[in-house]
Amino acid sequence: MKQLLLTFILLFTSCSVTNYEHTQTKIIIIKSPLIKFADVGYIRNSDDEVSLELFSAGVRVEEITINHLICVSDGCMSKGGFNKEYLHNEYPDDTLQDILLARPIFDGKALIKTEDGFEQKIKSENIDITYRVNKRRTFFKDKRNRIILNIKELL
Repeated sequence: MKQLLLTFILLFTSCSVTNYEHTQTKIIIIKSPLIKFADVGYIRNSDDEVSLELFSAGVRVEEITINHLICVSDGCMSKGGFNKEYLHNEYPDDTLQDILLARPIFDGKALIKTEDGFEQKIKSENIDITYRVNKRRTFFKDKRNRIILNIKELL
């Protein structure tokens, strides 16, 4: 009975309302086999949760919430499950969260510091990633899997 109650609580609190400490308005471009989006969005975060709200013509079309699970309009799933379905199964669990927060990915593998940020180029048999972060832009591209996330400051 305790396990059922714990499961119920986790399920219904994983996508609950959160008061975010930081909100940023960005121009967001996402191209992947399952998601295509180019418009304004909000990146909101607190210490333990990140939310990406995507708007088109002023109407919210999607919200992706990341805490211990990743929740989209279709429901919640593990971070690994999200990567497998929406990105690539070789990506570490926190890849999307790290990109949204402009942090190094893949535990800082191949990290090169630049004047105003950093760059990573990661290649393997299944991925070919270029990832650049500076004060005005976060750019992620995986050539092999045709995935682009481009997050720019609103001018």
